[in-house]
Parts: sequence; structure tokens; C-alpha cells
Amino acid sequence: MNPETTDSLKMNLKLKQLENAAKHTFWDFIGCELIELKGDQVVVAFDILPHHLNLIGIVHGGMHASAIDSAMGILIMLARPEANVVTVNLNMNYVASTGEGRVIVTAEIIHSSRKLITAQAYARKENGDLLAFGTGTFRVLERHVPEAQTESDKRGTMDERGTRT
Repeated sequence: MNPETTDSLKMNLKLKQLENAAKHTFWDFIGCELIELKGDQVVVAFDILPHHLNLIGIVHGGMHASAIDSAMGILIMLARPEANVVTVNLNMNYVASTGEGRVIVTAEIIHSSRKLITAQAYARKENGDLLAFGTGTFRVLERHVPEAQTESDKRGTMDERGTRT
């Protein structure tokens, strides 16, 4: 199998894992879907639904921020699969409004160091019109593996009455 095929299979497996992990989370609730994964870019989208709108009938800024933050976060999770990442800063710019259709968000990494990664993302209408864009800084956290439990730890201990604690 050539390296490109192997990379494609790994990316498709990661996509399925992310889709399964996202079920019943905030991502699932707001209706985002992962459209495309490339090594250096992620594309997500959502169809505008009534609960995405603010009181004047346009997509709420928080919806744009959530989709942009999520797209960048997914990209960074793919770039650092051995670590957990969290958003530490999100800057948003809103340039146009819409109240119907589909929003496409494209994210890319613009800087990476050992502990911090910065990304940018653009939210556009299907026709390409820019709606919002943002940058985010993400902190890379080491994953801590819990210490192995001994069999007696799993069973607990017995008190003087013979009750497991």
C-alpha cells in the first residue's frame, strides 16, 4: 500500500472516530458536520436552522464563534492526537449577516509551538461570501495516564465487619 493510501485510510478512520465521539455533544446539538479533512485544513458546515438565529432573524454571533472554534479545535486535535487541546483565546470578526442557507467553515493552522497552536477560520455562505472570520489560540495539554490499579485496589478493602470499602 502506498503512503498516500495509508494516510487517507488513517484520516478516514480518524474522521469516523471524531463523528462517533461527537454524538450527543455540543457539536451534535448545534448541527455541525465535518465535510472534509486534509492534512492542513478542516472544512465543517451547518444548515441554518431557527435555533441558530438571534432576535432579528440572522445567525447569532455565538453560532459563528462556536462553528469557527470547533473547526479550529478539530484541526488541532488532528495535528496533536497524543494530547488534549483547549481554547485559550478566540478573536472574532463579523462582516456580513445571513439568515438562511448553509454556512461553510474552513480552518487552517497558522503557527505551532510545543505548548500553543494558533489557527484561523473563515465562515462563508455557499456562494463564497464571507460572513465571519476568527483566530484562536489553543493550549496543548499532556494526557495523563492514570496509574494502574492493583487487583486489591479494584476489590477495595474490608473493614472489621467484613464489608468491602
